[in-house]
Amino acid sequence: MKSLRERLAVCSWSLQPKNPAELMAAMDQIGLKRIQIALDPFRTEPEVWNPLAEQCQQRGFSFASGMFGTIGEDYTTLETIRLTGGVVPDATWEQNWSHIQQVVKIAAKLGLKLVTFHSGFLPHDQHDPNFQKLLERITRIADLFAASGIDLGFETGQEDAETLKSFLTTLNRANVGVNFDPANMILYDKGDPIVALRTLAPWLKQCHIKDAIRTQITGTWGQEVQTGTGQVDWRKFLQTLSEIGFTGDLCIEREAGDQRIIDIRAAQTYLQSL
Repeated sequence: MKSLRERLAVCSWSLQPKNPAELMAAMDQIGLKRIQIALDPFRTEPEVWNPLAEQCQQRGFSFASGMFGTIGEDYTTLETIRLTGGVVPDATWEQNWSHIQQVVKIAAKLGLKLVTFHSGFLPHDQHDPNFQKLLERITRIADLFAASGIDLGFETGQEDAETLKSFLTTLNRANVGVNFDPANMILYDKGDPIVALRTLAPWLKQCHIKDAIRTQITGTWGQEVQTGTGQVDWRKFLQTLSEIGFTGDLCIEREAGDQRIIDIRAAQTYLQSL
C-alpha cells in the first residue's frame, strides 16, 4: 500500500506558474513529485507547455491527473457562478465543447487516466429543463473521455451530495465519478464534508486537500484557509477514507492567499502529522 506521502500531489494552478520552469521550481520548494496538471495552458500555449512532459520525466516528476476549466465562469458571488459555471450556459456550450475535444487529445498524449472539472450547478429536480440538457451534455463529454480510456471526475460542492449522487446514478457511466473537495462543501455551504464523503464513496476517483470556514451569512461565500486551520475534520476525513477503502490520490489545492508554496508545504506537514 502507498504511504500518505506517495499519494500526495499538488494542483499546478495553485502555484500560478507562467511556464514549466516556474512550476518545476515551485515543486522543488514543496518537495513533492506528483502534480495534478491544468490542461488548458497546453491548449492555449502549446509552445510553452508541451515540453513539460519530457522535463517531468527527466526530473522524476509524474502526473496524478489533469484538470480543465470552462470559459465565462464568474466566481464573484454564488449567484454569478451558478449562472455561468461549467457546461450549463447555452451561450458558451459550443465553444466549451470544442475546447473539451482538444483537452481529451492533450490528456491522452500525456498518458492521464483521470481528468476533473466543474460541471456546473446540477438541478435538484429531474423535471427541471436544465437537468436533461446537462445530462445530455455530460453524457457526450463522458463518452468522449471513455473512448480514450480516461475517467472523468466532477468537482464537488456546487450541489449537495444527495443531488450529485442522484445525477451520477442517472448518468450511469462507469468512467465518471467525483473529485471530492471537502472545503468546497463548506465554501458553498452544501452540508457536512464527512457525511458527503460517505454518500459519494462509490464514485470516489480522487480527493482535493483544501480547508475552509463556513459563511455566517446565507447565500455568500465561505472563506478558504490554510489546511488544518479551518472546519474540515481532517483526522475523521482520513479515517473515513480508510474505512471506505479509498487509497487513491490526494491533491493539495490552494486558491487563496499570496503564500501558496508555504501553505501547500504546511498542508503536507499537517496531514503527515495525523
